[in-house]
Amino acid sequence: MPSHLHESLLALLRNGSASAPDLLQALDVPLPRYDELRTESADMNDLNPAELRADLVLFLVRESRKVLGIIVEVQLGRDKNRLYAWPAYIANLRARHRCPVCLLVITTKERVARWAAKPIQLGPGTLCKPWVISPSNMPIIAEARQAQENVELAVLSAVEHCHNPDVELAKRIASAAITAMDGIDDERFTLYFDMIRRYLSGAPKVLEATMNSFGIQYQSDFARRYVAEGKAEGKAEGKAEGKAEGRLEERVELILKFLTARFGPLPDKFQTRVRSAQYADLNIVAEQLLTAQTLDQALSALYDPLRSANGK
Repeated sequence: MPSHLHESLLALLRNGSASAPDLLQALDVPLPRYDELRTESADMNDLNPAELRADLVLFLVRESRKVLGIIVEVQLGRDKNRLYAWPAYIANLRARHRCPVCLLVITTKERVARWAAKPIQLGPGTLCKPWVISPSNMPIIAEARQAQENVELAVLSAVEHCHNPDVELAKRIASAAITAMDGIDDERFTLYFDMIRRYLSGAPKVLEATMNSFGIQYQSDFARRYVAEGKAEGKAEGKAEGKAEGRLEERVELILKFLTARFGPLPDKFQTRVRSAQYADLNIVAEQLLTAQTLDQALSALYDPLRSANGK
């Protein structure tokens, strides 16, 4: 049965189907000219689709003619059965649609990438070569503007690079992805936020650096709007309350969105508590919500008057 991680990555690739051609180009795969990207059924065999069903099938289309089929497979572990299924996927799709076909494998583990990238021996002189994306060759998307052009690719970049030994680079990639997520719909936001949180929880140095970047160092419009402004204006809230009212409301809505993505729908009493919070308290909530195990832990600053008063 596919894991939660497998399904999350697959949903990411389905939502951002344009990512597949971008990833192939990053691997220097020559692509034909096309004017449309089309998603089609992943069943490869009409007689037994349960045995021959790929994760995702895309077609590059030019002037209504399919010019390349792309089979996308998320592979999180080595599985010798794939070495027999993948060539069948390619052959069936090629025969059915009468166009060239390639296989793109996405993995988060280098040992799986080395295994999947080996040419598959079909017989004397006949090979099948998958194209493989892993942390070592995943495109680096570390700028907010670049991330906003393809949010799904930015999130995948954050997932793939979360264990990068260059913590500063991994932080910039994760921050760019989170920044780009600000304008997407709630369903995608929840999925992507959870994916990034899960992966960064396994890379504590990157998690800490990412949170510090949003709280202090990160200079994107997102951070200035929702974090840096809050810290500065929170200190002078009594003097600037009227001026900051509109920005406070926007900040509250963002915090509620993050909390919902992390813990599910919020009861009215918790929404009321967040909406009545001060800037300083909201900053603490923003810093805690990724690592907190419960909603109460994330909102602890709103229950502790002494902590709130001291700004700790």
